[in-house]
Amino acid sequence: MATSDDKTPFEHLAVLDVNSAQEYIDPRLNLQSRPSAQALEEGIAQHSARTLRGEHPASQGRCEDENEGKQEKSDERSTPPSADILYIDWEKGDARNPANFSRGRKWAITIAASVFTCLSAAGASTYAMGYTSMTHDLNCTVFQATVGFSTYALGFAITPLVTAPFSEEFGRQPLYVASILIFLLMQLGIALAKNIQSVIIFRFICGAAGSTGSTMVGGTIADIWAPHERGVPMAVFSIAAISATGVGPVFSGWIEMNANLGWRWIQWVSVIIDGAFFIVMVITMKETRSSVLLTRSARRLREESGDLRYRARIEDERGSLRSLILLSCTRPIYLLFTEPVVASFSLWVGFAWGVLYVLVESISPAFQELHNFNIGEVGTVFVTMLIGSIFGYMSNQFYQERIYKKRVGVKGKEARLYSACFAGILFPASMFLYAWTSYANVHWIGMAIGITLFMWSMYIIYLTVFTYLADCYGPFASSALAGQSLCRNIAGTAFPLFTRQMYNSLTFKWASTIFAFIAVLMMPIPFVLFRWGPQIRARSKFAKAMPAFGS
Repeated sequence: MATSDDKTPFEHLAVLDVNSAQEYIDPRLNLQSRPSAQALEEGIAQHSARTLRGEHPASQGRCEDENEGKQEKSDERSTPPSADILYIDWEKGDARNPANFSRGRKWAITIAASVFTCLSAAGASTYAMGYTSMTHDLNCTVFQATVGFSTYALGFAITPLVTAPFSEEFGRQPLYVASILIFLLMQLGIALAKNIQSVIIFRFICGAAGSTGSTMVGGTIADIWAPHERGVPMAVFSIAAISATGVGPVFSGWIEMNANLGWRWIQWVSVIIDGAFFIVMVITMKETRSSVLLTRSARRLREESGDLRYRARIEDERGSLRSLILLSCTRPIYLLFTEPVVASFSLWVGFAWGVLYVLVESISPAFQELHNFNIGEVGTVFVTMLIGSIFGYMSNQFYQERIYKKRVGVKGKEARLYSACFAGILFPASMFLYAWTSYANVHWIGMAIGITLFMWSMYIIYLTVFTYLADCYGPFASSALAGQSLCRNIAGTAFPLFTRQMYNSLTFKWASTIFAFIAVLMMPIPFVLFRWGPQIRARSKFAKAMPAFGS
């Protein structure tokens, strides 16, 4: 049924009982742990104060037990019995539901989020092109400068474990705006830094803020696009994430070449671009998390009607600050270690991401030592990453998307994995090519082709992980993606720290060959999920309960 008061904005909200509510919550939650109506009226500050004092708001079930057999004086805003709780949801076609946004608004949100992805990805790689002037200006070693490169990825790895699940509870829009602002301020801090220690600290915080432009975008796209529409938006997001890693160094290499500019101007250019984008983000980004919007509507409805029976389904997760933190902040780790789909894909994309960071670190010494490139020419080599990303985008549009539409009725979610199987073969092949053309007497184009093919496979792997996990875990896509982001960026943190030492000890050929052999060992992952994915997902508490789309 629906409310009918024309004087409120809730006339088209559906009102459902617990058996009819379709908004999904954490499967680890049981009905007895639902918060009381009074507990829902408390803000996060009041929850925190209660927790610090050792007090715990009563759950719905506990309230009923304690009140049984007792007659208490109650005001007009009394706690309703459990059976009388009414859940609000969107009626079909409601324009307030993010799933029903116009295509123009959906694309505006997708592009804005993808631009943030582009800036955060470029922020990782452009930094590496300024090592020479940075070490001279700050009187530091190359290894210390590399630590600044790695701590950016460390911020990327850790922060989504908190921000991703909290965005699912409290909304994505505030986190986007706050993150781009912090990202901008940290870039400014790096540009003004007087020592390498300051650079390292600012880089960590910058990576932490920039992680929103990676992990949360997949969840945002899952919020507003149906699975059959999701392929192209995810492809746009992926090309922003992968190609920007290569496009950034193209420009920063030539900035580094200018003795009057150097590493600080690499950061100043980023500050200028980030500042302009901050204004765009504030104007463009809207809240896309359906459950958050329903929670706001439920809260207003309780206030205006005085009836505490109304709530959004997601509010059942908020019995106490302890349960909220337990459910939200442990969800990415829980999915990573208990869901074979998340674990296997995280291992695969994590290793591939580590190799990507190895390439960012090794391209400069490899092309300078073997082919006498200057730093500007080395930056131009990174165009191969853009070319590889374009190949990946085209193969997705002209092969993967077409075969997905034809086969999704038969294969289900595993129809996303056709290109992934191809990438499983292309990944080690590209690394072997890069390794065995790493000779001074072999034309540099051989190494460039190897990088291009690797980026082609990297794009497909990255896109597949985001689309497949978004389809499998629906409302909890950001948490699933935060789990794989942890693996991916831990590898991105660790691999650059031993890259130069490894290449110096083993030579460019054998060091890259080792990575190629490890990639061969991981080749079966997409094939196994393609064949047995449905059976694996059927055992999952999270994946087997996911709706086709939305609430």
